[in-house]
Amino acid sequence: MKRLHILVVVLTLFLVACGEEIDTNMSREVEDFSFTTQDKETLSLEELKGKWWVADFIFTNCTTVCLPMTSNMSKLQGKMKEENLDAQLVSFSVDPKHDTPEVLKEYAASYQADSSNWAFLTGYDFQTIKELSIKSFQSLLEKPPEGSDQVTHGTSFFLVNPEGKVIKRYSGVDSKSIDEIVKDLKIVLE
Repeated sequence: MKRLHILVVVLTLFLVACGEEIDTNMSREVEDFSFTTQDKETLSLEELKGKWWVADFIFTNCTTVCLPMTSNMSKLQGKMKEENLDAQLVSFSVDPKHDTPEVLKEYAASYQADSSNWAFLTGYDFQTIKELSIKSFQSLLEKPPEGSDQVTHGTSFFLVNPEGKVIKRYSGVDSKSIDEIVKDLKIVLE
């Protein structure tokens, strides 16, 4: 019986050692949502279950951080295609009043976004996206200061697992993060 126990322990350790895992830095459940895409379709958390996805928070009339963030997400999409990595990209608008599906569609086109795996979401009020950003992604989100149209928001990309849990945060403005995300996706998708 003791030998059987030892054999089970050794086999368990062997199997654990075989499966590579990524280093995570978050563990947050994504709250349920159902929002409108740039194509006027609905995308919900339920539809994303079973898939790996990368999320960020942007808005189309942003004059600072959204430019490199969306450019980096576009580069990430290109690298994912090159590497044949099947994951979804989701950009939540933090200015839903301005960012209608039509505005988001035009914005997506300006970055050559392929809508087959990159959704730009709107169709909610500011408080709803603020709560999702803070509670699910631990990402700051504040209305524009008086006299400005520039929303204050976080600049991270987030890796979400098929169970709907945010497991890793990356810099969305640093292009070096693209290679790290691709490396992590290769590990989790194998």
